[in-house]
Amino acid sequence: MTTTHATHDWPKFSAGDEPLDVIVKLSRYYGADPSFVLAGGGNTSVKTSDTLYVKASGAALATIDRDGFAKMDRAKLRALAEADLGKDVEAREAKFKQAILDARLEPEKGQRPSVECLIHHLIPAQYVVHSHATIANALTCCTKGEAIAKELFKDDVLWLPYVDPGFTLAQSLKAALAQYTARTGRGFPQAILMANHGLIVAGDTPDQIRASTDATLDRIAARLGGDWQSGGFGAAATQGDARAIINVIGPALRGLLAEGDALPIVTFDDSPVAIAFVGTSGGPLTPDQIVYCYSYPLSFEPKAGEKDDALIERLRDAIAKHERRCGYLPKVVLVKGVGLFAAGEDYRAADTTRLVYLDAIKVMSGAGKLGGVSYLTEAQCRFIEDWEVEAYRRQIAKGAGSTGRAAGKVAIVTGAAQGFGLEIAQHFAEKGGYVALTDVNEAGAKQAADDLCNKLGLGRAIGLAIDVTHGESVFEAAHQVVRRYGGFDVVISNAGVLKAESVKTQPEKDFDFVTAVNYKGYYACVQNTCPILATQHKAKSDYLSDIIQINSKSGLVGSNRNFAYAGSKFGGVGLTQSFALELIDDGIKVNSICPGNFFDGPLWSDPQNGLFAQYLRAKKVPGAKTIEDVRRAYEAKVPMGRGCTTADVMKAIYYLIEQRYETGQAVPVTGGQVMLH
Repeated sequence: MTTTHATHDWPKFSAGDEPLDVIVKLSRYYGADPSFVLAGGGNTSVKTSDTLYVKASGAALATIDRDGFAKMDRAKLRALAEADLGKDVEAREAKFKQAILDARLEPEKGQRPSVECLIHHLIPAQYVVHSHATIANALTCCTKGEAIAKELFKDDVLWLPYVDPGFTLAQSLKAALAQYTARTGRGFPQAILMANHGLIVAGDTPDQIRASTDATLDRIAARLGGDWQSGGFGAAATQGDARAIINVIGPALRGLLAEGDALPIVTFDDSPVAIAFVGTSGGPLTPDQIVYCYSYPLSFEPKAGEKDDALIERLRDAIAKHERRCGYLPKVVLVKGVGLFAAGEDYRAADTTRLVYLDAIKVMSGAGKLGGVSYLTEAQCRFIEDWEVEAYRRQIAKGAGSTGRAAGKVAIVTGAAQGFGLEIAQHFAEKGGYVALTDVNEAGAKQAADDLCNKLGLGRAIGLAIDVTHGESVFEAAHQVVRRYGGFDVVISNAGVLKAESVKTQPEKDFDFVTAVNYKGYYACVQNTCPILATQHKAKSDYLSDIIQINSKSGLVGSNRNFAYAGSKFGGVGLTQSFALELIDDGIKVNSICPGNFFDGPLWSDPQNGLFAQYLRAKKVPGAKTIEDVRRAYEAKVPMGRGCTTADVMKAIYYLIEQRYETGQAVPVTGGQVMLH
């Protein structure tokens, strides 16, 4: 049974559990295991003689609670099971949908019951679990599935041939159950295997559900044998310089698949399962695959030695042909020798598409090993594509979307493990953006990213190692962002260091260190990110992106006993102006923000190495005896009477991103301490 158990513990049931509590625990157990349920799919129910509690559409089994179940009137469901809704497909499904809504006992909750609630009503057992277990679907999507099921299970399992979901499926199951009982004398089989649709297990106790599920899946797994999830496609061939190809195709897809001003998220997968499949082809297997991935992916093959511009134009042409042929832009792009790209309006949608298609690959591999893959027909695909119920599920899958001034944009922030950089990243994510927090302190960047994901949702942030003084390190970090999100829209070059001392005494190594991080580091960030931004612009000519250097007021006026820092920041303004002139042809705006003193951050306030402590030791403030004396002296220099804050700088960042007619500027945010003229 170890082949089919979820990786987490079986829930604890007690005599005091109400039936609704039991189905919640069962739902979470199977729903939290991706080998059973993906993308919130599947459904569960519990019934009494008069009432059916069935999962509501939009509720995820992994996290469902009592309120996630719609309460249904079984008398009305019994009447619906006997009804004649006519032969016209559109009219029939509209009547079926309305009948289900009318059967709700608590319509004021606004829940939409699972479209399969009539199936759950028809099954004569208290608890019902319908999952899309990968192992089960390897059999249900096999051309020889029915014969193999008969061989493996005899009459212990009922095979249900594929029919369109909805009322037709319920009627088909009703007839099949009646025939099964007449033939075997049993009220219900160990399980129901629905062709191209999944597994249904029912029982009057949780242990019956578990035993029937394990017995069914273990027997299929034994027939499949080892290495069935990706072993059906032969040896995988990979491209030589995959990183370079990914760094072109990911950003290009963001531009080419955009249906509005905002670019989609495109996430990448080159796991062995994906790589084994991308050189082959396959049609849709299940309704879930059509809902989340559309019916057909786009297959694309790079050419050896191909220039980036030529690759982008071939990809543009391939996408246009796919749209003309299928009627939609692809959500899955299979690049031979490289991997799988999955697109979505946000990261959640893109990652769901990726996971569902990877599962479909595993199913195809297993079905092929069992004797052949059974794909849905064109007519069956069109039914799912046009069915209002699945359109509703597709809308639910998109989620609410991001809101805020950074909505949907992807930013790289350097020096983001702590202090100012961390606060910039946090603010950007809280305003609807996605953030790559990069820092030499890799552990700190990863922890900060994990904290943001826990607070704001899956995929909202990623933490990466970066050393801005080495171009290869910057390139690798940018590549990892492309793998996660397809590209990025904003680069915030924030990493900076300061060594304050008199020119008479400062060691050369300290000057070199400050210059390497603040000046060379900015150059390295721009050089290794601008090609990705340029690719997005080539793919979508009206798209503009941003590189924003966090400079300093010391980049506008000199700084006594702080020459290394001021010199590097003055140089940064020169780089900004020069980069802006060159990169505008690539749709990249380049600007600097020159904040005043960020007194509350560790750069200034760290009691040992902060600037207040350094300036006290360097006797930069005459008469100062304590760190607080130094702080008050610096606050007095600001007309606004306080230091700069993250909120002040974020307003400037959003301004620079939102405006389309400014580049090459050094924007002061100094509280009036430095005024341009």
